[in-house]
Amino acid sequence: MVVRQETYTHSYPHCWRCDTPLVYKAVSSWFVAVTLFRDRMVELNQQINWTPAHVKDGSFGKWLAGARDWSISRNRFWGSPIPVWKSDDPAYPRIDVYGSLADLERDFGVAVTDLHRPGIDELVRPNPDDPTGRSTMRRVPEVLDCWFESGSMPFAQVHYPFENREWFEHHYPGDFIVEYIAQTRGWFYTMHVLATALFDRPAFRNCLSHGILLGEDGRKMSKSLRNYPDVYDVFNSHGSDAMRWMLMSSPVLRGGDMPVTEGAIRDSVRQVLLPLWNVWYFFSLYANASRHEASRRVDSAHLLDRYVLAKTGELVATVRRQMDEYDISGACTSVRSYLDALTNWYVRRSRERFWSGDRDAFDTLFTVLETLCRVVAPLAPLTAEEIWRGLTGGRSVHLTDWPDAAEFPADRDLVAAMDAVRDVCSAALSLRKARGLRVRLPLAQLTVATPAAGDLRPFADLVADEVNVKSVVFTGDLSSYCEQVLTVVPRALGPRVGGAVQQVIKAVKAGDWSLVDGHPVAAGVALQDGEYELRLVAADAGGSAHSAPLPGGEGVVVLDTAVTPELAAEGLARDVVRVVQQARRDAQLDVTDRVALALAASPEVVAAVEAHRDFVAAEVLATELRFDPEAAGFEGEVGDGEKVTVAVARV
Repeated sequence: MVVRQETYTHSYPHCWRCDTPLVYKAVSSWFVAVTLFRDRMVELNQQINWTPAHVKDGSFGKWLAGARDWSISRNRFWGSPIPVWKSDDPAYPRIDVYGSLADLERDFGVAVTDLHRPGIDELVRPNPDDPTGRSTMRRVPEVLDCWFESGSMPFAQVHYPFENREWFEHHYPGDFIVEYIAQTRGWFYTMHVLATALFDRPAFRNCLSHGILLGEDGRKMSKSLRNYPDVYDVFNSHGSDAMRWMLMSSPVLRGGDMPVTEGAIRDSVRQVLLPLWNVWYFFSLYANASRHEASRRVDSAHLLDRYVLAKTGELVATVRRQMDEYDISGACTSVRSYLDALTNWYVRRSRERFWSGDRDAFDTLFTVLETLCRVVAPLAPLTAEEIWRGLTGGRSVHLTDWPDAAEFPADRDLVAAMDAVRDVCSAALSLRKARGLRVRLPLAQLTVATPAAGDLRPFADLVADEVNVKSVVFTGDLSSYCEQVLTVVPRALGPRVGGAVQQVIKAVKAGDWSLVDGHPVAAGVALQDGEYELRLVAADAGGSAHSAPLPGGEGVVVLDTAVTPELAAEGLARDVVRVVQQARRDAQLDVTDRVALALAASPEVVAAVEAHRDFVAAEVLATELRFDPEAAGFEGEVGDGEKVTVAVARV
């Protein structure tokens, strides 16, 4: 009797190749008794260096801890036949497992040349344990799971143990393996199972487990969907190094997933390859103009040279360590950070030295750029090759040795102080941008409140020039410019104090807390590391002063944004210099060419240039500077969009 009949809608398995429905069916299977040596697999996993590191005790470690016996047989025709022969009469049971062709030839009396079905299934013989002689030894019908073969790769590829025994025993386990992160339950796992069972050691020493590349639509990258940029179009538009860098520096190499977009590839050019190329172009332009043949030196006493040399030594050591640990994306991050210091700080702050033909500047830049090419070579091989060959005239950067960090003078204190100075300048320039104050407009004063005021004070002139202010004041009086803000982390504090966490949060929000021995105390609870965040934030400066925090909460910068008529005039003169430099480039003049300059502008701009005539003439290499309302030539803007016209002529 049917009591009830209903229809259920549910997901149903389909073949990933032909998309036809699959039927579940329970069948007998052959297993590897993984549970017998599971604990040893967990122990051997600790000898493997995983990238990302969390995989060791995370997805892979947990998978090992819960490993079950492994079904290694499949009911298919194609595949490696399981080398097991079984009696066809249960009354006389016998199972033979074969480990070599020689064993098969011994028992069956024929030379075996084909191990695949159906030929291998034709090998039969009488059951030696059957006195009646009627039962037969026949091969079991199953074939091996292909993952069993994949897991056998390290030894099967060299036909071990039948050949290359000595070679294998000196080259196993492998140094390095890479695949996507799902192989923690696939290839990585099956190799580890067989290595543990057969050799009692890991199958590999280092494993890089990457994430999945997605299409531009966020779905898995697919040839049928064509949801990714055309590779050859990317190569033609941006170069193969751009795609390589995008992939090498991406979260994919830390086990994360990432869509591949042309925008990300374009960013590789903008943020890394183009700045690197621009340094080479800048060096070659000025070195050729000065007819200076640079040499490798690390002994310059100039402050900026000492900084960039020490920074280069740190880069070499850091990237070497990261590459040894297979932290490729970390190495890319280190290179990009270094490039920012090289291009946006060292080169820009040293322009006048290159213009004047400073030998120390040329030799230092040659040295660090040649070293940088060798560091970058594994990450951007074509760009590094082109620059290195142009720089040295050598055959190939890829035939050189890795740089020696010990060659460069170490100065951790200088690097730390100069990097802090860069942070100060970055914060101050951000304030300028937020207030709409162009960099060429000088301002009166910048105040820097930081605990490291004493260490940074010797760099005051450098900061003043970079930020374009008349004076820089460093002070350790944080209370006048900053206030401390305490934030509780309930997720970390809650398990320790229970219900009291709400009272702590309430006290902190009310400002009812204090520091005792360097740790905050609120509502009678002393907070521990990790349970709170204590930051310095900028207090309201008031008036014409505006403030911004330094990175890491290490203080604030306060910028006086009041613009006097004298400052405005100097700013206009600097803007005119920029327009003239653009006119020089438009006229395709060499950087060493002297010019006669004519300027058509408003009376205000003319007065500003006249007040700073010597400065303008020196900056643009003008042997003659005159004001001509009828001047025709290059048009530009100064100040708040005011039009000026400049005419330059080589003299």
